[in-house]
Amino acid sequence: MFYFISGVEIVFIFMVVLLVFGANRIPDIARTLAKGIQQVKTASRDFREEIEKSAEAQGLDTKDLQKEVNDIKKELNNITGTVKRKR
Repeated sequence: MFYFISGVEIVFIFMVVLLVFGANRIPDIARTLAKGIQQVKTASRDFREEIEKSAEAQGLDTKDLQKEVNDIKKELNNITGTVKRKR
């Protein structure tokens, strides 16, 4: 998950966050970050669906469009990949 940060560094960062924000605020911060990430994912999905509908209405080849959408999706996954939970 964190390839360039060791366990000791993660603990140190967590302790600094704990000191700066306090134990009561950390769940609120995590919840806010999760909501923000979910909003970005929802917006990107809606954006993709609208583009696909417009392309189909114009008679464009959606396979080329799907390739572009997949590229954008990969970029978003690279950005949000470190925040995702493993299931």
